[in-house]
Formats: sequence, C-alpha cells, structure tokens
Amino acid sequence: MPVISTARSLRLLVFLSSFLLHSFTGLSNDTPRSKNNSKDGAIKTHNRGIGTKVAIICIAVAAVVLFSFFLFKLWQKKKREEQYARLLKLFEEDDELEVELGLRD
Repeated sequence: MPVISTARSLRLLVFLSSFLLHSFTGLSNDTPRSKNNSKDGAIKTHNRGIGTKVAIICIAVAAVVLFSFFLFKLWQKKKREEQYARLLKLFEEDDELEVELGLRD
C-alpha cells in the first residue's frame, strides 16, 4: 500500500512541476513583436499577471497537499502506537485477575 501512495504522490508532484514550468515559459519576454506595440505590451502584462497567479496558486496547492500528507502520516503513526499500547495491555500479566479467578494463590 505505501508503494502505491508513494507512486501516486510522485506522479502528482511531476504533474504539478511540469504545469508550473509550463506556466513559467509563458512568462518569458521572447514573444514576437506585433505591429501595435501598445496592445502587445498590455497583453504581455496581462499574461505575466495570470502566469504569476497560476504559479502562486500551484505552489499553495502543493504546500497544502504536502502538509495534509504529513498530518495524515502523523495521525497514522499515533493511531498505530495507541493500538500497540492496547495490545500490550491486553497481553500483560495481571496478577490480581489470576488470584481472583483462583488460578494462583
């Protein structure tokens, strides 16, 4: 099961990073010049603003996903420790119980 979740997490990370790199390439200034410079400048500024917003949103979503994954693993570890403590308590020797049942004097 951990192998599947690790592969899924890796696949998601690769997807998000490729999406982020794709949005960064849209931010470059290497676009061909059009005849009307005023419109071209407005479009570049608009695209740059959108690309930056998309990059920030992707980084925020990735941070939330990683934080959630960390909290889930922490919760699993805590639950596992509680179950182990319950198991140990179940199998530990209880002298009073044996005396009450008459198994030992």
